[in-house]
Amino acid sequence: MLAGKRILLIIGGGIAAYKSLDLIRRLRERGASVSPVMTRAAAEFVTPLSVSALAGEEVHRDLFDLTKEAEMGHINLSRVADLVVVAPATADLMAKMAQGHADDLASTLLMATDTPVMIAPAMNVRMWDHPATQRNLATLQGDGVRIVGPNEGDMACGEFGPGRMAEPLEIVAAIEQALAAGPLRGKKILVTSGPTHEPIDPVRYIANRSSGAQGTAIANALRDLGAEVIFVTGLAEAARPQGVQVIEVESARDMRQAVMDNLPVAAGVFAAAVADWRVASASDSKIKKTKGGLPVLEFAENPDILAEVSQMTQGRPGLVVGFAAETDDVVENATSKRQRKGCDWIVANDVSPETGIMGGSENAVVLISEDGAEAWPRMGKDAVARELARKIAEALA
Repeated sequence: MLAGKRILLIIGGGIAAYKSLDLIRRLRERGASVSPVMTRAAAEFVTPLSVSALAGEEVHRDLFDLTKEAEMGHINLSRVADLVVVAPATADLMAKMAQGHADDLASTLLMATDTPVMIAPAMNVRMWDHPATQRNLATLQGDGVRIVGPNEGDMACGEFGPGRMAEPLEIVAAIEQALAAGPLRGKKILVTSGPTHEPIDPVRYIANRSSGAQGTAIANALRDLGAEVIFVTGLAEAARPQGVQVIEVESARDMRQAVMDNLPVAAGVFAAAVADWRVASASDSKIKKTKGGLPVLEFAENPDILAEVSQMTQGRPGLVVGFAAETDDVVENATSKRQRKGCDWIVANDVSPETGIMGGSENAVVLISEDGAEAWPRMGKDAVARELARKIAEALA
C-alpha cells in the first residue's frame, strides 16, 4: 500500500526518538521512501548516522545550508512528500506548529508545507495533560493535522499515564490509512464501541455483555476505505483498531462527552452497548454485606447518545447508524427503535444466548432503514463490517 510513497519524517527531541529507527525500517519494508529531518534535540537521543543508514538518505538538520537554500530546499523538502510525519511530536514541536513558529528547519518545513501532516505525540503525562498542550492539540486538529496516539503506559521518567508515543506499527497503519485512496478518503467518521461501565461502588459496576469486536471490525473496515476514524470505546475486551484515533471512556456520560467533543463528522456509527441506567448515587466506598438486609440501589437514566445525535438540529452527521441488540421480535423492535431515536439506519441482531453472537466471532444482522428491512446472512464480524462500510461509502458518495 505504501510502495512508491514518499514520507518526510521529522524526528523531535524526546526519548521516544529511538522508536523512529524502527518506524523507518517498517516504512521501507512496505516500499515507502523516507526523507529524515532531525531537530537539534533529536540528535541527543539517536544519532544522525543511524537514521541515515536506515533511511538510505541524507539526514536534514540545518535550516541555513547555503547550497540547499539557494534552491529553496526547505520548501522543496516539504512539498515533494506524500505525507509529513512528526514522530515523536514533542510538546515544544506541537506548540510551534499550533502557534506558527518557524525558527529551525523542522518548524519551517511544517509552516511551508501544503502536504497533509500527521503527528505522533510523545511527552511526560503531566505535559500531555497541561491545558496549554491540550489547547495546542485542539488547534492542530482544527487545522486538519492527523493525530496518532499517544498511548497510556509507563514513562521513562517513572510516571504512568497517557503520553507514550504510539508504537511504530500503529503509526504505519495510520500512515497507510492517511494515504489510502478509498471511497471514504477525506471523510471523518465516528464509531462508538464496547460496553460502558456504570459504577455501583469502587469495586462493582453495571455493564452489558459486549466484547467490542464488532465495533473494532467496523473501525478497521472504514479505515481501509480511506476514512479518518474516531473510535470511542468503553472498556472492551477486543483489541483496539490501529491507524485510527482511539478515545477510551468508562461510563455512558463519559462516552457522550467524547462523542460531542468530536462532532461534526460525516457519519456516526453507534455500535457501543451503552448501559441504559446507572446507579444514581454510586458509593465512594465498598458496600458491605450486612445482616440488616439487602442494599437498595436507586437508578437514574443514562443519556441517550444515539437519540441526541440523531435529533440534533445543527451539526448532525449526514448519516447516523445505530445498533439494536434484541432477544425477540428483532425486526419489529429495531424498526420501532429507528423511528423513536430518529437515526437513519439501525443494524439489528438477535443476541439470544442460543445464537452465540454476543461475544462470538460471527454475527447475523438485519439492516433497518426507511426502505425497510434487509437481512444479511450469518457471517464473520469482519465480513459484516466490510459490508456495512461499503454501504456507508455508497450513502456518503
